[in-house]
Amino acid sequence: MELNTQGSKKQIETSNHSPNGDSSVAMKEKQSASEESNDSDVVANSLTDYVSSTIARVKGGDAGVIPVLAGMIAIAIIFQSLNSNFLTAGNLVNLLSQGSVYVMLSLGEIFALLLGEIDLSIGYVAGVSGIITAQLASAQHNWPWWLAILLALAVSTLIGVLQGSIITRIGLPSFVVTLAGLLGWQGVMLMILGNGGTLPISSNVLNDIANASLNNTAGWIVIVALVAIYSAYTILNSLRQKKHNLATQPLSIAYLKAAVVSLLGIGLVIISNTDRGVLVPISGIPWVILIVMAFVLGSTFLLNRTRFGRYVYAIGGNAEAARRGGVSVTWIRTGGFALASMVAGAAGIIYASRLRSVSTSLDGGTLVLYAVAAAVIGGTSLFGGRGKPMHAVLGGVVIAGIDNGMGLLGISAAARLVVTGLVLLGAVLIDAVARRGRTTG
Repeated sequence: MELNTQGSKKQIETSNHSPNGDSSVAMKEKQSASEESNDSDVVANSLTDYVSSTIARVKGGDAGVIPVLAGMIAIAIIFQSLNSNFLTAGNLVNLLSQGSVYVMLSLGEIFALLLGEIDLSIGYVAGVSGIITAQLASAQHNWPWWLAILLALAVSTLIGVLQGSIITRIGLPSFVVTLAGLLGWQGVMLMILGNGGTLPISSNVLNDIANASLNNTAGWIVIVALVAIYSAYTILNSLRQKKHNLATQPLSIAYLKAAVVSLLGIGLVIISNTDRGVLVPISGIPWVILIVMAFVLGSTFLLNRTRFGRYVYAIGGNAEAARRGGVSVTWIRTGGFALASMVAGAAGIIYASRLRSVSTSLDGGTLVLYAVAAAVIGGTSLFGGRGKPMHAVLGGVVIAGIDNGMGLLGISAAARLVVTGLVLLGAVLIDAVARRGRTTG
């Protein structure tokens, strides 16, 4: 759920003029109050007020996720009309599995974009992570699969710390530093694998990450549990805020959100449990979808329910005001780049698992462009301070849908890139108009 960055900036700017001069303490007190408030897009006392506020926000240029949702519907209608296989259970599950890498890379990129920065290196950071995992789990080294994953994620995180430290402590632009990282980590991949090298993954567990599925019964149990937890949290949180007279969304909206999530969960299980095999029966929710959901939920909690997350939004909204408010801008920005690289490392492991190997043919440059495109198409601002992990999911599904649909129609890869570029341009234009509308308001 998106944080109101305008409110965050006002709180910090107000604390800068504290009569006692203790801006840090003042900001922390308002921080705590902010953490107790609802982080939904719109707050209102009634459903009528909620609808009116939403309409006013859209008229002001801030359409939220409406454009991307409309785009997803349009993609479904267009490709289904051109190829009746697009909305089949097998293709939809395949689409979600294909989009998992885009979603994960976009999720990592969002940590940088929220700070008003960019990370161009995450595509090849993902590649390095995949290589480390495959190497350590190979017959030559024979590490346990879980230990190989942990070390790969640790190395990815350290890469982010290194690049983030150069950016924040030396003062170099993130574009330049991460562009150097894009070239450098690609070179590291070539050094390890050699030109044209390929490293197969021998571990069945690692290969199952992106290729295996839960059985039908386990899928129902997991989704019902997740939906129940989300619904209970959403409704109880709204009731708690009303009890403490905090600004929040109407209770009817909380019920509506719970109902929508329940329907989506049920739909996912029904589609996934449909037999989509050709030669042998295949059904069940792919493990990779649950892994991506875990990362999205964890990132949402981190950004919306922790002080670190509040500071990330504040820095992206106004870094100088955040610094004067007592925020350690250097550490928070470095942490943002570390998280971006860590999530990218997880994306690299998923990518390697899906292909059952890693090779120098990995195009990290295209992957990072898709990551930025997915984040912006989903609703994250390129200007910092506005965005949320769910945007990575929405944008990733849009890009995967375009790629999948055009693939079914036999359209060339070149044409797919052109269409994706046009969609990205449209998303940036919408973002610029929304930003201008908020500034005018």
